Amino acid sequence: QVQLVESGGGLVQAGGSLRLSCAASGSIYRINALGWYRQAPGKQRELVATITSGSKTNYADSVKGRFTISRDSGKNMVYLQMNSLKPEDTALYYCNADRVIMLTDKIVLEVWGQGTLVTVSS
Repeated sequence: QVQLVESGGGLVQAGGSLRLSCAASGSIYRINALGWYRQAPGKQRELVATITSGSKTNYADSVKGRFTISRDSGKNMVYLQMNSLKPEDTALYYCNADRVIMLTDKIVLEVWGQGTLVTVSS
C-alpha cells in the first residue's frame, strides 16, 4: 500500500555533488521519520542520515558536513543533498520510511525503496 520511489543517482567525479529524491505514495497521512541508507559492494547496509517529523536530523560520522537531509511533508518526500563526494561514497542508496500513518489510522512500521546507485569516480 505504501511505496517509495527514488531518483537522482548516477555517476559523478570526486568533489562533485548529487541530490537524491524519494517520493512516498499511497493513502498517507503522515510519516514519522524518513532516512537514507547505503550499501557498498561487499559491505553491509549502513545508516547515512535520518530526519523526523519534527525535523530532527541524524548523520553518520562519515558524511557529517557534506550531506544534508531534508523533507517536504506536504509532498511526502525526502531528499539527500550530497556535496564533496568521495569514491568511498559509492554505494546503492536506499530510502526508508519509519512509521507511516495511513489515512485509515493504520500504521505501517517500515517501508524501503528499491535503491538508487551512486558511483563516485576518482
